[in-house]
Amino acid sequence: MRAIQVSKYLEGPEHIENLTPITLPDPEPKSDQYLIGIRAAATNFFDILQVQGKYQGKLKYKVGDRVFGASQGSYATKICTTEDLLHKIPDSWTFEDAAGLYVTVPTSYAALTIRANVKEKEWVLVHAGAGGVGLAAIQVAKALGAKVIATAGTENKLKLCNSFGADYGVLYNDKSWTQEVLKLTGGRGVDVVYDPVGLVDLSMKCINWNGRILVIGFAGGSIEKVALNRVLLKNISLVGIHWGAYKKFESQQIDPVWRGIFSLIEQGKFKPTVYGDRFIGLENVGKALKALGNRETWGKVVVSIPEEEERAKL
Repeated sequence: MRAIQVSKYLEGPEHIENLTPITLPDPEPKSDQYLIGIRAAATNFFDILQVQGKYQGKLKYKVGDRVFGASQGSYATKICTTEDLLHKIPDSWTFEDAAGLYVTVPTSYAALTIRANVKEKEWVLVHAGAGGVGLAAIQVAKALGAKVIATAGTENKLKLCNSFGADYGVLYNDKSWTQEVLKLTGGRGVDVVYDPVGLVDLSMKCINWNGRILVIGFAGGSIEKVALNRVLLKNISLVGIHWGAYKKFESQQIDPVWRGIFSLIEQGKFKPTVYGDRFIGLENVGKALKALGNRETWGKVVVSIPEEEERAKL
């Protein structure tokens, strides 16, 4: 086909006459699309702005930009997605660092800011603190000025939580962990519980009046039955957070959440949470998933897909 392609923005409207058609491959319609032969195309004033790069809806990215995002089918060397699902990688971050931002970080940020409205000096209990959402939640809570208690299954993982900002650490396989939390908070209990595991019922033993419990997920393997009398007696709020559904129900919240995350990164208040051991190449996807499922890892497990892997097939 023949088409006008703006590969470089024009320096001014006086150069518009120089727009020249070139030959491009025919577009390939998807299963729900038609391929149309164009016989007339209307001009618009915003076209004049677009070819100069001045229109408000201009594309954010160009060939060569480093971006990250979310889409089905990312265990591959190429993928198609839409601009609204992409973000520019922070300058000092690697591809692996940026891949680790989805979906854990916006989940944690939205949970603590939108759903729990964490305030400065409040106590936040983060379960499974050494996991992907846990390390994200620790950093976000600290950035909000909260005091953070992290739980984990081993001393080494508690040390990791401390390195990401947790003020205190508690082993949740110790039957007295709720008492330890009460002791650390001077008997008052925590104000917010961030729970991706399934420890809601036990957490109500060490939560403060007007406390908020964030239900993030059920990594422990079962969905709890909660003693609602404790919810009543302590004025507790049980708050769900399903970040993936925000696009459907509250899309206006998505951009502010990402702006908040990038602001924390720029301020040096959020660092990458990628697991230290690298899984390189698509052939190691299975190993990475196995390590994640066996609880052998911490943080966000990422598979590196080297550029050479794609070039070798060309």
